[in-house]
Amino acid sequence: MLFFLLDSSVAWQMNFQDAASPVMEGIINLHHDLMFFITFILFFVLVVMARTLIYFNENSPYAGSSSSVVHGTTIEIIWTVIPSLILIVVALPSFALLYSIDEMIDPALTIKCVGHQWYWSYEYGDFESQLGVINFDSYMIPEDELQIGELRLLEVDNRVVLPLNTHIRVLVTAADVLHSWAVPSLGIKLDACTGRLNQTSVFILRNGVFFGQCSEICGVGHANMPIVVEAVTSNKYVKWLAEKI
Repeated sequence: MLFFLLDSSVAWQMNFQDAASPVMEGIINLHHDLMFFITFILFFVLVVMARTLIYFNENSPYAGSSSSVVHGTTIEIIWTVIPSLILIVVALPSFALLYSIDEMIDPALTIKCVGHQWYWSYEYGDFESQLGVINFDSYMIPEDELQIGELRLLEVDNRVVLPLNTHIRVLVTAADVLHSWAVPSLGIKLDACTGRLNQTSVFILRNGVFFGQCSEICGVGHANMPIVVEAVTSNKYVKWLAEKI
């Protein structure tokens, strides 16, 4: 049985890209849970408003009977307590997800991403070649150079290759103006600020090629600095690393 995973943006996309990390799975699950509460509250409020408009307009026989009602202690307690409980129920998993995003487990690999106008450069600080630390630039492939099946405005000449099931630390900064390193399938969106080093972690669960883009308007070439992360097995990663060294 064939099935396809959504690891890149598509035209008129409404839903999330398919998760490839525990953080993105948590984001999607939290979204679905919140949508249940939001949908229930929406229809409840619509029903109450409709009944109010129908039964308590100036031509309604019920309008006169409600003119003497100035307050209701019971209903005020109810509509204060219930929303408070809903917010508590929503806050608990939200805080748990936020703390899991910030948690930094002892990383086996560190990669540094630097935003430029308008391309990304990457540095693998844990490994050194004969010419020094492994680093390379990643430029968008122009539309007239794309091969059949490649994605317009999303393909790059040098992909970021990362191993599966490995705790990876991602350091992000910028060389000129504000950028943002974002890969939706991995649940990462981290601002790249000049003179500041931001960090996050990622643990990739499955093979795939994950596409992202700069998510902070950085100038006329903002749309021309995509991000491509290729997740491979440890053996393929070691082979790729040996070629770079």
